[in-house]
Amino acid sequence: MSRTGQLIPSQQKLAEKLTVLNDRAMGMLTRIYNIKKACGDVKSKPAFLSDKNLEGAIKFIVRKFPHVDSKNNYWTMPFVQSQLQQVNNIKGEIMKQLSLYYFTFVDVMDFKDHVSELLTTMDACNVHFDITTNYDLTKGYLDLIISYVSLMLLLARIDDRKAVLGLYNYAHDLTHGKVDQNFARLGQMILDYEQPLKKLQEEFTPHSKLVACALLSLHQVYPRRNLPAEQWRQAQMLSLVSAPGQMLNPAQSETMPCEYLSVETMEKWIIFGFLLCHGQLTQSDSAVQLWRLALSGNYVITLFRDEVLYIHKTVEGVFEGIKGYSKRVTETKECANYAVVNAGPFHRERRAFLRTALKELVMILADQPGLLGPKALFVFMGLSFARDEVLWLLRHSENPAPKLNKRPNPVDYEDRQLPELLYYMEELRGLLRKYNQVMQRYYVQYLNGFDSIVLNNLVQNLSVCPEDESIIMSSFVNTMNGLSVKQGTTLLFEEGEIFDFRGMRLDWFRLQAYTSVSRAQLVLRENPDLARLMNTITFHTYMVDSLDEMAKETSDLSNFCFYGRLFEQYFQWCLETPSQMRYSISFPLICSHFMNCTHEICPEEVVKPMLSYKQNLRTAGGSTRERKSQDTSFCDRQSKRHHIGDRSLSQANFFLDEMAKEAKNIITSICDEQCKLGDQLLPKNAAKTISIAIERKRNQNKAKKLPQEPDKPGRESMRRSRTDVTSMDKLYLMLTELCSAINYTPSIQVWEHTFAPREYLTQHLESRFTKALVGMVMYNPDSGEIAKPSELLNSVEAYMGVLQTIENYVHLDITRVFNNVLLQQTQPQDSHGDKTITALYTNWYLEVLLRRVSTGQIMFSPNRHAFVNVGVDPNQVAVNAEEFSDISELRSLAELLGPYGMKFLNESLMWHISSQVAELKKLVTQNKDVLTTLRTHFDKPALMAEHFNRLRDVDNVLKRVTIVGVILSFKTLAQEALNDVLKKRIPFLMSSIIDFQKHFPETPENNMVRVEIVNEMASAAGLPCDVDPALCAALRVQKSENPDDDYKIACLLMVFIAVSLPMLSLDSQSSFRADLEGHTNNIHCLAKAVNSIAAAMFTIYGKGRVTIEERLKEFLALASSSLLKLGQETDKLALRSRESVYLLLDQIVRESPFLTMDLLESCFPYALLRNSYHAVLRQDNRM
Repeated sequence: MSRTGQLIPSQQKLAEKLTVLNDRAMGMLTRIYNIKKACGDVKSKPAFLSDKNLEGAIKFIVRKFPHVDSKNNYWTMPFVQSQLQQVNNIKGEIMKQLSLYYFTFVDVMDFKDHVSELLTTMDACNVHFDITTNYDLTKGYLDLIISYVSLMLLLARIDDRKAVLGLYNYAHDLTHGKVDQNFARLGQMILDYEQPLKKLQEEFTPHSKLVACALLSLHQVYPRRNLPAEQWRQAQMLSLVSAPGQMLNPAQSETMPCEYLSVETMEKWIIFGFLLCHGQLTQSDSAVQLWRLALSGNYVITLFRDEVLYIHKTVEGVFEGIKGYSKRVTETKECANYAVVNAGPFHRERRAFLRTALKELVMILADQPGLLGPKALFVFMGLSFARDEVLWLLRHSENPAPKLNKRPNPVDYEDRQLPELLYYMEELRGLLRKYNQVMQRYYVQYLNGFDSIVLNNLVQNLSVCPEDESIIMSSFVNTMNGLSVKQGTTLLFEEGEIFDFRGMRLDWFRLQAYTSVSRAQLVLRENPDLARLMNTITFHTYMVDSLDEMAKETSDLSNFCFYGRLFEQYFQWCLETPSQMRYSISFPLICSHFMNCTHEICPEEVVKPMLSYKQNLRTAGGSTRERKSQDTSFCDRQSKRHHIGDRSLSQANFFLDEMAKEAKNIITSICDEQCKLGDQLLPKNAAKTISIAIERKRNQNKAKKLPQEPDKPGRESMRRSRTDVTSMDKLYLMLTELCSAINYTPSIQVWEHTFAPREYLTQHLESRFTKALVGMVMYNPDSGEIAKPSELLNSVEAYMGVLQTIENYVHLDITRVFNNVLLQQTQPQDSHGDKTITALYTNWYLEVLLRRVSTGQIMFSPNRHAFVNVGVDPNQVAVNAEEFSDISELRSLAELLGPYGMKFLNESLMWHISSQVAELKKLVTQNKDVLTTLRTHFDKPALMAEHFNRLRDVDNVLKRVTIVGVILSFKTLAQEALNDVLKKRIPFLMSSIIDFQKHFPETPENNMVRVEIVNEMASAAGLPCDVDPALCAALRVQKSENPDDDYKIACLLMVFIAVSLPMLSLDSQSSFRADLEGHTNNIHCLAKAVNSIAAAMFTIYGKGRVTIEERLKEFLALASSSLLKLGQETDKLALRSRESVYLLLDQIVRESPFLTMDLLESCFPYALLRNSYHAVLRQDNRM
């Protein structure tokens, strides 16, 4: 103010105050909004507000509000004191928990005072508003009014406001002996705004002239921004190719910032402005036109976030209480009916137009990003138009239409193609980020080479230019003249400073305020060319230093954060519609917008993420996220307290997880179908075709009806027309679309966290592949059924073939998936502790196949290199042994399990052998004295016979040794299969291993430990070893502290086996089958058991190869001596399998790397062996 008491407009800092108060208004709205949500939820409001014991006191305080003073007479009444005693008990807690609420209301009161002061000052300055000239000033003024009105309306919606303020004040009085200094004014404000619109109308009566001036300036902008889609099409709105000759010309407009101004914002200005200053509706036809147009396009309007106002109902309630406004009430009802019926189709058509328009923009600008410079205005117009349509659909879909004479069509509020529009918005935002330097270079040159020159000429031609205004405009010119482009590097000022035009824009804001007040020397409205040029320059500066801010202003979709149910519903619809699947990535991208709606005045929305959720976030590669819960939807998870940061993480994680899960389900369906097709190519399926062909050949000359030949594999690929669409075609189409979404971006930044969509898919594929592998085994513990390894391998290869094709759709390392999953399957448990195919097949071969061998129905055939069923029809047994143990099946098993899995299988076999050996040692210990005598008197037949009869559990020994032999025979088959597979897969490495094993010298320098290491390497590659390292490792565990005792037990065990061999001739099942080259009861496996046990035990307890040879010679001597006694037997029972048992000696020697045939002939006549072979062959032929 001057000394004369008059206002000096240039000293009122109108621009600065509008900037600060508008920012403050958003913060206050955020805080009041959170208080309303908290008080509206029983779980989040302070507990004592819902306490039954305090219910009477709270009701009393609310009834007497605002007279909350403990010194009033009626507060001392006994019944009142009894009710308020509970408050006195917890006054400290009340003040602690309600202080934030109370002082927020105090801040609202202070904000109200500042707003009233500024509006009064602007009235006094007689500011002239025009959105087309002083855009920033007019927009700031109208934004402040709307924020203020929205704040007071929200304040009136807080149900517990009197209880909160009254309780806090009473607790403050009890604690400090006096009421809070702000409470009197605060209580009066609460009472005044019981009917907020009525009070606001009274407040704005003195401001109606300025408000009307600002609103009427919208008549040049709002009607042409609110055109139907058909007129947009006719005008080829947003099209870059409508005028090819002007494609490189910069997009210009006389009202540049108004072109991307939100229509929703203008509608709020019009509705609230004319509602508060309704007298203008009777004075101006332009006002009535704006009013009707705004009322006809909506039936709800946003107050803040998801808080809305039913505008027609509100307007009717206000106007019905005003005399002479019946015509306005009727007009409002007509607009309401029109909005309910016609607004839906109107906006539906606009969304349809914008989908095609934005798609064209994206395609052209992605191909020619240089056009982003001259056509940047089109980009921000398209984003603003699309954002308005999306937010319109959100608030109208969530809030049902009022019940009027006419009903809306629900289809108009369910747009299943909305994801496509969201996707193109994100595409444009992505182009702005990607090519921001292209736009910077263009507009730096534009500002320096054109705008500065035009502005300088315009300033020089001004008829009046006061000193202050001249200084400001000269600084504009100098700033633009000082710009330069540094080729090939980042764009900097010549002084090396980063671009920052905020000061320049604020000076233009100040200049608008200086030149828009009464008695200004330079009047802006009289110089529209200057206003238009400066508004255009302001837009150009935004393109240089504030692209992100512009993108946020025109395309921010953070409101989706508060429409969680709708957001998730549109996402589910997107996944259900194949043509929309590729746009599903827009949903997690929108989650990065959520933080835009936070404000520094309300930090609790950001700094209170749920710790339990953050602890569940884990980084994988690019940083992927695990869902907190797979079973609940986002809408169920969100709390009433709006922790925006945590919600953005939670929802982004949910969307990406659902996308990956849907892709996994599609891939699983394709894999299942391909596995079925692969099964059709299995050899067993050819049997039916062969049998039909034989039947046809047999009956070709007969009139008998021949069976129909089944469809051959590959028939499904033969099509008569390209229009025939199969289920596989649909699955591949869906996979292509969804993978396009997942592959859209390698990472998404949300609240300082990085999400990698491809990692989600990788994890789901790993999990699904693991479950599929185990499921395809089809192991049934009850019936003992399991899939044949060859069939499983065929299915796995089909599954892997499909997974490999995924690399054609999305940039994934499928090899990593295979390595992670298949390597885990070579271990007994995967990373989740579940059984693998290694564990299942190991358990089946040990517990099912090998256990059934001991029943006598299965025998090992060296001739066939497999276990075979004997004595029963293979079709009548639960397990056909040959189908699971022949060389092709075991090779398939080795392919599936790999060296690690086969090693685990061998270790499990060795564990069973070690348990049998432990039992054998116990039997040896029981017969230790007798065996010692037999060992030293083998040359005395009478004494041997006498002591042999004293042996106990001879049959048990033979049975256990036979079991060991059977297990070792199966191990040999498995090792041979592994060797065959590895020779095919890694031939060069295998040749090196074979060469190393063959030429490693067994010298004193290379002790047994080194030899055993070499053997272990060779055994892991499937190569045979003289001494089995796995068996040595299993038996070494049983080694006692006294090695001499272990050695003696081992020697006596060999004696026990040797002297027990003649007992085998008593068993009728000991007969030798020449066609299978084995004994029916598998005693031919004794040869492998004897050699392997001896080699392992004497390697552990003895002195290496020399000890092994000596002990086996002793065994051969004892065994031949015992078997030769069978020639003296006269009992027919003892002679019926004698020749078959003789052959054991030959088999033992043939299996042994330590014994020779010369040594055998020295102990046992070879002629006797030859005659035995002839005898068993004749006997086999007779059978």
